Amino acid sequence: MKVWSVANQKGGVGKTTTAVTLAGLLAARGHNTLMVDLDPHGSLTSYFGYDPDSIEHSVYSLFQDDSRQPVSDIVRDTRFERLSLLPASTALATLDRQLGSKEGMGLVIGRALVQLANRFDYVLIDCPPVLGVLMINALAASSHLLVPVQTEFLALKGLERMMRTLMMVTKARKRPLNYLIVPTMFDRRTRASLETLQNLRNNYADVLWKSVIPVDTQFREASREGMPLSYLNPHARGVAAYTALLASLIGGNGQAPGGL
Repeated sequence: MKVWSVANQKGGVGKTTTAVTLAGLLAARGHNTLMVDLDPHGSLTSYFGYDPDSIEHSVYSLFQDDSRQPVSDIVRDTRFERLSLLPASTALATLDRQLGSKEGMGLVIGRALVQLANRFDYVLIDCPPVLGVLMINALAASSHLLVPVQTEFLALKGLERMMRTLMMVTKARKRPLNYLIVPTMFDRRTRASLETLQNLRNNYADVLWKSVIPVDTQFREASREGMPLSYLNPHARGVAAYTALLASLIGGNGQAPGGL
């Protein structure tokens, strides 16, 4: 089972879109795929028709001392074959305050996923945009990290914070974490996109995906329909871009081209 996290310490850069689209492509190729929503906002959970404000059993349950519920009981089906969801609850927003410095809380998700190793081929984790126990859990459980970066100037600050977090987590893991920076929402008609992409190429060339995810309004349509874009319109340019990204991730030895 391969576990990929999608994270950046800035919101609105395409994390959920990346997780959903790659998961849909993997499922369509015959891989049993699990999406894990670790963001208290629950965008991924809402995407597939579940309400993070009222859902009874969620990722939050795994962090409760009195919870003896098997993680397999929390996994929800979607209406797409081979595509499953471990949903979020808005109660996740209280975890950092509840847990404080309690030991062992950074490995909860990793331990839960071990129980599902025989059920799923791929796991994609949608992370919150802040450093805390949830992001630490995701990075600790992952073999690969995707860092979507919107091609606009403010997104570069979020990337700098993410790089500092990666260095910290790598020291704690005591083993490398392969990662790949993915330029998203690229619009070649705008100066901001062009200059931001050039900045990324100048400063992160060794860990930067060589292509881009373009602006594609059909991602919004897919979100409204609650389905991966590859199911709604397999010929969309956004699907072509994510198909190329997936090929770069699973091609060869399956290693992302960078690491810390």
